[in-house]
Amino acid sequence: MEKIRLDKWLWAARFYKTRTLATEEIHKGRVQIGEQDVKPAREVRIGEHVTMRQGPVVRTVVVRGISGARGPAPVAQALYEETPESLQARTAAAEQRRLAPEPALSIDHGRPTKRQRRELDQAGDPWGQRWSASIKH
Repeated sequence: MEKIRLDKWLWAARFYKTRTLATEEIHKGRVQIGEQDVKPAREVRIGEHVTMRQGPVVRTVVVRGISGARGPAPVAQALYEETPESLQARTAAAEQRRLAPEPALSIDHGRPTKRQRRELDQAGDPWGQRWSASIKH
């Protein structure tokens, strides 16, 4: 077997859980071969560079083997080799995510907690009282 469909290879190499997911990602333009958008039926050959985006991670791998059957992870990892540039970029992105602050911590104001609500009620907050904009006669 010298060549196989791209969606089937991505599934067999365990990049995606199902062939349907692999096909959807290819249609969305998140998978490329040789920096060109491709279709799911495009045949993959040994030695080609496949670039795929999985969430925030961009991976570039070289096809080292062809298989149409999904096997155990060690067998699947033998089907490709990740490029050194891709490995370096992936580790740098992981470090950046690890060091990035938690987005929720940047929120200064928001919905009050139960304790804060009780404190507001006890303080007699005038804004906590219900009001109406209707005209009373």
